[in-house]
Amino acid sequence: MRAVIQRVSEASVRIAGVTKGAIAQGLLVLLAVEEADTPADLEWLSGKIVRLRVFDDENGVMNRSVQEIQGGLLVVSQFTLFASTKKGNRPSYSRSARPEIAVPLYEAFLQRLALDLGRPVQSGEFGADMQVSLTNDGPVTIIIDSKARE
Repeated sequence: MRAVIQRVSEASVRIAGVTKGAIAQGLLVLLAVEEADTPADLEWLSGKIVRLRVFDDENGVMNRSVQEIQGGLLVVSQFTLFASTKKGNRPSYSRSARPEIAVPLYEAFLQRLALDLGRPVQSGEFGADMQVSLTNDGPVTIIIDSKARE
């Protein structure tokens, strides 16, 4: 799994003009699933996101997690995170998992994230045409890949 995580003041996702998910301060997580992903990948990534210390403490140091600040989480599926531009100018998405693999892992990831966070998370809709709005706070943007584990 690959995630682009953005610290936000606010974020929302709309589908066909209707808001599907929205948060105030917290993390927007753009998530891609690849063919080789397993439940172990989603468990590791969920724990990493919930405990990621990217929010300021009382001294202005990024030392608090989204869990500690009681922030929100908005997860949006984005298969294009596994784009390969190695050949030509048209990206290949062959590393992205097919829906029959990706959807169950995406849904399990949402459930695990809510469990690790201790409250519900907001999300988009897998495979939908979505419009994502956000105010990146900082800006703080972090990329995490469950295979690299760095």
